[in-house]
Amino acid sequence: MSPKQKRLLTRIIVALVLFAAIEAASLTGALHRLFGDPGAVYAEFVLFLIPYLIAGYDVIGGALRGLAHGHALDEDFLMTIATFGAFALVFFPDTDPHMAEGAAVMLFFQVGELFQSYAVDKSRKSIADMMDIAPEFANVMVEGKLQQVDPFELAPDDEFIVMPGERIPLDGTIIVGESQVDTAALTGESVPRIARPGDEVISGCVNMTGKLVVRASKAYEDSTVSRILELVENAAEKKARTENFITRFARVYTPAVVGVAALLAIVPPLFFGGEWADWILRGLTFLVVSCPCALVISVPLSFFGGIGGASRLGILVKGSNYLEALASTETVVFDKTGTLTDGTFAVTEVRPAAGLSECDLIATAALAEAYSTHPIAASVRAAFGADIDHARIAKVEEVSGRGVAAEIDGKQVYVGNDKLMADHGIAFEAPNAVGTVLHVAVDGTYAGSIVIADTIKPTAVEAITALRDAGVRKTVMLTGDRTDVARAVAERLGIGEVRAELLPQNKVEEVERLLHATAEQTRGKGKLAFVGDGINDAPVLTRADIGIAMGAMGSDAAIEAADVVLMDDDPRSIARAIAVARKTMAIVWQNIVFALGIKFAVLILAAFGIANMWMAVFADVGVAVIAILNAMRAMKVRK
Repeated sequence: MSPKQKRLLTRIIVALVLFAAIEAASLTGALHRLFGDPGAVYAEFVLFLIPYLIAGYDVIGGALRGLAHGHALDEDFLMTIATFGAFALVFFPDTDPHMAEGAAVMLFFQVGELFQSYAVDKSRKSIADMMDIAPEFANVMVEGKLQQVDPFELAPDDEFIVMPGERIPLDGTIIVGESQVDTAALTGESVPRIARPGDEVISGCVNMTGKLVVRASKAYEDSTVSRILELVENAAEKKARTENFITRFARVYTPAVVGVAALLAIVPPLFFGGEWADWILRGLTFLVVSCPCALVISVPLSFFGGIGGASRLGILVKGSNYLEALASTETVVFDKTGTLTDGTFAVTEVRPAAGLSECDLIATAALAEAYSTHPIAASVRAAFGADIDHARIAKVEEVSGRGVAAEIDGKQVYVGNDKLMADHGIAFEAPNAVGTVLHVAVDGTYAGSIVIADTIKPTAVEAITALRDAGVRKTVMLTGDRTDVARAVAERLGIGEVRAELLPQNKVEEVERLLHATAEQTRGKGKLAFVGDGINDAPVLTRADIGIAMGAMGSDAAIEAADVVLMDDDPRSIARAIAVARKTMAIVWQNIVFALGIKFAVLILAAFGIANMWMAVFADVGVAVIAILNAMRAMKVRK
């Protein structure tokens, strides 16, 4: 609890104790015995004014400031007028005193304010935890001594040192050292990752066990942590339609009910001979009930809690408007590479010719590809998994668009595609496989084939199943890859529709078509989400109803264009994000229906003189507290 909240709680407790003591003195007749009649009434007036002012002096001050600046019709103004009116009834001798109710209204209004403040702080905490990921310094070696410098001072390719327990200040690649890295603040993943030389690390994560030397890949302002902080800071500015509706509703509703309360208090006694005290009390009760704090507090708080809850799962939602749209998602469209697949090539099949082993085939191919920088060559060397003896390699020639020719152990080796084999008159077998096929030939004899493919993420199948379970009607995959590869991936994942061999502009056209189809099928209520990670996905992310980017390995352009960023690159987080969004929207509408229902019911009772001031206190503060507690559920998520 913050110091401000503690001070308010202390004031409430002191005021509550005094209130209880004065009320007890009034009910037992002690005040009447001491001051007589009507002195006891005026004594109550003075005594109840003490807890009233202790609890609500800041509310009264806020109302006066609002009045001075032309913003009178807010909660503070409504509470001040209503409670002043309750105390003013002491000047009507023919009515019962209502000072106790006036003090109680202010007291319980402050209880509601305390609940609101606590709920907002709790909701902000998950986002504040993320804001704490900002590193304060970077360690660099200057003339043989370790010095701390501002991360802004470092540039790409600069080297810095991260000691155990420190946050990684910039995105980069490990040069020296091995350690466990805690990524929970960014990805929501509780299990630390092992980081070794050559691995990429992202800023904001905590180095846990070993000293690391890292080469920066980006400047601080372009780093992951900087982008995240910018997204979080801007999230509150983008309001949902429901949130904007409540704001507009309050602007019209509040002056309207103030006008009705004034008419209710003045017209009947002025024109129809009603009792002034009775109708003023009805007007004041109406005024207390009418305060829209339950709505104007709980609805934004629900969205704020939803965004905070999502951030705990490593899901960054850039605004409550996107959370609202996400709750209505009917169609999810995926890019393939880097989204459903790892985006890295790996050897998936090894088919040696008769008389050769898989190890021999891989070793020969790895030696031939020893000097190539192509990703396919790197995947072959990774599959070999041992140090390459360069002394065995005499000559290497890359054949553009075909493969590699090399002399290894005095033998002529060719590693490449169908065209390379045909060029040298080597008979080969074309395997029925999905992916890139490398043929290997030694001294003119076919040695076998190696199949290399982009591997499917281990969680991708589960992600598609989770979306189907969540009620998503259609899943679609768009890719620039070959049709046979795309269909094979889609079949393994259970994706219903595939569009392959697409250029970036073709992806936009396909999304346009799907948007139109989704709108027709759902009568404009359903939304389409596109999930991607590459630079070429940025136009599609912008065009979709909701753009979802892979944040850990995604391009800057994709993250900038997206509305939702998945920091763990796990496609299962899409279903989690939809679940958080739907839970948030359910809570929002529960609060709207509950608050308006209770308020309108008590407003009608107040107009007919049936509702007293205590009922008004419940309809205002009680409903607000219940709505706030309900809104706090939005931030509770299961990791």
